[in-house]
Amino acid sequence: MKAFERLYNYAQIFTVSDENSQSVPSTARQFDLARVLEAELKELGIEDACVTDQCVALGHLPATPGYESAPAVGFNAHLDTAPDFCGENVHPVIHKNYDGKDLTLGCGRALTVDVFPHLPSLAGRTLMTTDGSTLLGADDKADIAEIMSMLEEVIQSGMPHGKICVAFTPDEEIGGGASMLDLDQFGAAFAYTVDGGAVNEVVYENFNAAAAVFTVNGFNIHPGSAKGTMKNASLIAMEIAGMLPAAETPALTEGREGFFHLTDMSGNVEQAVLHYIVRDHDKAHFEIRKEMMRFIEKTINEKYGEGTAVLELREQYANMADVIAEHPEAVNYAEAAVRAAGYEPENAPIRGGTDGAQLTFRGLPCPNLGTGGFAFHGPYEHITAEAMDEAVGILKEIVRLVGEQGR
Repeated sequence: MKAFERLYNYAQIFTVSDENSQSVPSTARQFDLARVLEAELKELGIEDACVTDQCVALGHLPATPGYESAPAVGFNAHLDTAPDFCGENVHPVIHKNYDGKDLTLGCGRALTVDVFPHLPSLAGRTLMTTDGSTLLGADDKADIAEIMSMLEEVIQSGMPHGKICVAFTPDEEIGGGASMLDLDQFGAAFAYTVDGGAVNEVVYENFNAAAAVFTVNGFNIHPGSAKGTMKNASLIAMEIAGMLPAAETPALTEGREGFFHLTDMSGNVEQAVLHYIVRDHDKAHFEIRKEMMRFIEKTINEKYGEGTAVLELREQYANMADVIAEHPEAVNYAEAAVRAAGYEPENAPIRGGTDGAQLTFRGLPCPNLGTGGFAFHGPYEHITAEAMDEAVGILKEIVRLVGEQGR
């Protein structure tokens, strides 16, 4: 089955994760896709395919006889889709022979060339989009589909190979999935997350990341007699937001520039809560950003009284660049595979993170590869069948190149 067809099926399975959940995985619905993948792996002949209690679907394709000494190569993608936009009742729409022009989706939304200038380059291809009411889930179900189709094509073609390890993990979108993967059980010498954009991406630099929550505790009293007594938590929360650099937000930064991103806010006079994510590629700058938030907490409490502002900072992931530099073979194989597909590798830093960052710091070097998708996490997600086929070809070429080390 082609990867595009697999994505069409997988996209309709509801797997959104929940950042407020304390369970593992954060949503039981992720098991629905994990069990589908377990069954498909077994149909392909992956005898040890299984789903763990933590919702990791994994399995191994043993090395071809004579190739046992090749390093075991792993491939990872995540089961969940982002909670940023509706991910339930997804209805993918197929546009054959797309003309590269503005395209109406539905719900008053459209893909337009002025917002997505790459659209003309997709002319003549088979395009998959949303119907405008949900996200598509190509992040990361396109990647799952490509890994599964790669396995199928390797097996059916009889292509010689070393050991191939695959794992599909939960909760990447909320920063938790890779911690659920037992690296000894996985058994790879190095691996690749397939969780990027353009098919020529070979990325090994990502943000240092933290989540920050300011809880503001006010004092509510009748406004008619509030002078000198009331502490309006919502107003204080606005003051906190105003103390952060106004230009250091996602909408105004690019490249290796970091940011503070206010993702959610709620409140009244009695209490208000601000949720931020903090990002920077540079470790020293990242530490300064966290210290700035601690200073704001201190300043607010000095002004309004101890306990008015309570800051919680939680580390999410770290930049894997320094670790990957010590294991260049994983990058070298991927770049050679991309060149074999006729592209020049793109190494621009990820303005985000992947499970690969966690896996790398746990001891498994794991750069990130592209899928061919665009505009993830919302109703404008789109991807072409042709790009997915190219991504599958790149994965197969990695398998071939690694396998040659075992001849």
